[in-house]
Amino acid sequence: MTKRNRIIYWIATVWLSLGMTATGIQQLLKVQQEGAVAPPGVYGIKELGYPVYFLTIIGVWKILGVVAVLIPKFPLLKEWAYAGFFFLTTGAIFSHIGSGSSVNELFPSLLLLLLTVVSWYSRPADRKVIFVNQ
Repeated sequence: MTKRNRIIYWIATVWLSLGMTATGIQQLLKVQQEGAVAPPGVYGIKELGYPVYFLTIIGVWKILGVVAVLIPKFPLLKEWAYAGFFFLTTGAIFSHIGSGSSVNELFPSLLLLLLTVVSWYSRPADRKVIFVNQ
């Protein structure tokens, strides 16, 4: 892996981790921010049509996903974490579109999706699943 690719990987992964951790904590604490739809707190999750307890589920999985992505080894667990981040962010994007949110409310989800894809694509070989029959 080249130095450039390693830098790209770590920048994307650190930003992804910070974003997921910050929003995960915010959702676990069930922050009340009037008008805040992205990332959704209690007000936003209701506006999107989801129950408030959904915040706890999302917050826990975000933080566990960050731990899985950052710890060394366990490449299969990392694949699952990246898949979860992908499903989470695309689900958020389509929830915002479906509820008629403005474009600026889509931006955080789009940014986290981009960071997820860049981090996954540029990850080092020791963080990838190696198939035996290849």
